Amino acid sequence: MPVEAGTEARAAGLDALYGGLSPQEVIARAIEMFPGAIAAVSSFGADSAVLLHMIAEVDRRLPVAFLDTGKHFEETLSYRDALAADFGLADIRVVRPDAAALARIDPAGRLHETDAEACCAVRKVEPMARGVAPFRAWFTGRKRFQASTRAALPVFEAVGPRIRINPLARWTGADLADYMRAHALRENPLVAYGYLSIGCFPCTQPVKPGEDARSGRWAGQAKTECGIHLSGLEKSLTDASL
Repeated sequence: MPVEAGTEARAAGLDALYGGLSPQEVIARAIEMFPGAIAAVSSFGADSAVLLHMIAEVDRRLPVAFLDTGKHFEETLSYRDALAADFGLADIRVVRPDAAALARIDPAGRLHETDAEACCAVRKVEPMARGVAPFRAWFTGRKRFQASTRAALPVFEAVGPRIRINPLARWTGADLADYMRAHALRENPLVAYGYLSIGCFPCTQPVKPGEDARSGRWAGQAKTECGIHLSGLEKSLTDASL
């Protein structure tokens, strides 16, 4: 059986067994299942504090990969440092785009204006593949309510030979808000200005009333995902160059 097929079966089995548990229980069990081989990926965005706080309650030394695309809001970078201090996160790993690739593909830093897919590929997908490559599994903060493309999001899913875990998949916006209040968590300052999903500043806008949380990402384009959660990441992870 190919590795990917075996991983898909394992992810489906884990989802059936543990997908209905609380996020905290999912995190604790996953860390036990993948000792020393699991990380978290965080954008330090609108509600990143929830997942990171839960992880810190279990293991503050868990590696947390952060993609520094070179196009972040300054508020996001400051928020990253503040949350790391708040929670005592001891292993923040900043992953950056390949300098040679940027010089070749986006020398003026304006690729997003003409080809958002290519910009995300060089600034997000390839670096993220490098960031998670050393691990067998990783946590994300994705939720089903965020967009129609995530409506069927499982808690455990296969990405090539690795497993991606979405502990908050079943949570709602109200669940997140309640948790933030209950634990007095610091909020990304951009949320106050209507940014409910925060990515790179050239491609992120405030969300309009009644729209889903990710409607401000690549507004006016058919694009809805940067690619780090799609098949492009799997391709990068299985590329012989990694």
